[in-house]
Amino acid sequence: MDFSHLKKIRTIVSLLFFIPTSFLFLDFSFHFAETFSKEILYLQFIPSIISFLSLAGVAAAGFIFVIILTLLFGRIYCSSICPLGTLQDIISFIKRKFTKRKAYKRNVDFVKSKYIILLLVIILFFSGNIIGISLLDPYSNFGRIISHLFKPIYIGANNIISSLLEKFNYYSLFPYEIKTISLISFSYSILFFLGIISLVYYKGRLFCNTLCPVGVMLGAVSKISLIKISIDQNHCTSCNSCTRVCKAGCIDKEEKNIDFSRCVNCFNCFAVCPSGGISFKNQFSKKVNPSTFSSTRRNLLKRTVAFSALLSGVAISQIKIIPEKASTIAVPKKNHVTPPGSKNLEYFNNNCTACHFCISACPTQVLQPAFLEYGVSGLFQPKMDYQTSFCNFDCKICSDVCPTGAIKVHSLENKQTIQLGIAKFIKENCIVETEKTECGACSEHCPTKAVKMGPYEKITIPEVYEEYCIGCGACEFACPTKPHKSIYVEGNVQHKIAKIPPKETLENQLKEDEFPF
Repeated sequence: MDFSHLKKIRTIVSLLFFIPTSFLFLDFSFHFAETFSKEILYLQFIPSIISFLSLAGVAAAGFIFVIILTLLFGRIYCSSICPLGTLQDIISFIKRKFTKRKAYKRNVDFVKSKYIILLLVIILFFSGNIIGISLLDPYSNFGRIISHLFKPIYIGANNIISSLLEKFNYYSLFPYEIKTISLISFSYSILFFLGIISLVYYKGRLFCNTLCPVGVMLGAVSKISLIKISIDQNHCTSCNSCTRVCKAGCIDKEEKNIDFSRCVNCFNCFAVCPSGGISFKNQFSKKVNPSTFSSTRRNLLKRTVAFSALLSGVAISQIKIIPEKASTIAVPKKNHVTPPGSKNLEYFNNNCTACHFCISACPTQVLQPAFLEYGVSGLFQPKMDYQTSFCNFDCKICSDVCPTGAIKVHSLENKQTIQLGIAKFIKENCIVETEKTECGACSEHCPTKAVKMGPYEKITIPEVYEEYCIGCGACEFACPTKPHKSIYVEGNVQHKIAKIPPKETLENQLKEDEFPF
């Protein structure tokens, strides 16, 4: 039977998952990620498990479908659904096109090592430490690679094209500013990416079969799969064509058998076998009807996601006041501020895999990768960086796109009352005190008017009404004092609900002739 077409079908299915997933991280219009992220990421294994454990609902049970697919056909996830797996296939394709090193060799199966690594990751996770998953989860690593290596290139190309189009009075594209780049996250991402390239070049899918917790786990499940690829010794001519294209290095040319626990179902062997010596078998019959298997693969093709992204800009106010004197009192922050919907730091750290999807999708870029702010276990997890930006009052994209439930979904109305922290005022740093001049930047930028200007020595000075503060950081970001801010957000240990300010407070806008700068 001719199964050579399966490789083409697998390639198409892989791209149907890979392209939308990549665009989730690349898109800076934010509409695509906000609208389609849940559907596109539904089958991502690790995020689905973590989300299921925290939400316990069918809407977060994509990993169950992956396990069912694995029990039926083997590692379909690794061949077609996993974006890092497809990225490795793309690297492999480039390697074959531009290098002389064409053939793969059989890899050693590091049985003890891979199961020790998997066991360690599981033990760490259930003991409340997610660092193992954060560093080895294929989806999370893919997200960091796209966010920190490819997105800046994508944005740079967009900015060049938009500037050229402006000369012709064409404004369908808009320039986008990258506020900051985390050196630590960038360094880790590029080292991991270079490591993947090296492994693919010399050892094919060795990462998937040794270091990846998802690959090793699904490999163990695939040992009892119903339908398996096997070598028909009656038809095999020992030409070794299959071993040279096997990315998993799992074909024993001497014994003429396949280690199905390491097979990633790339179907390269079907495409090159000249004798039809490779086929499918199950435990009930010798061969599987190709129409049955092809039908299953065609069902996967139906997972196509049609999308269109609208371009929009994010206007962030620019601070115009430039202090003449340096502030002297250091900001005494004690508690970290976590994104709205993350409940508290412990819950957030235990459920976030540091995939950086929320970082990539955040319109104001207030979410930045942490280094050791949360400790080693929170490496690369998002932090609210109010030195870089602020949390938009009318935005909840981070909760909409989070695939693990680390940032719980909530309505915009509820988000606008979640108190992440409380603004604290340091009078000795404020230029109203140090330079005896008007400012009011913090009050002007506060969306709930928790910061208002009160009388002080013939001018006005900030006053904080803590019950109305939501800890969005707009005041801290707007404060012009350097090197220490005169107003900052102290995080709440547990997120609270802020009071809604009186209607007249929101309508109390400064008159044009009273505008301070």
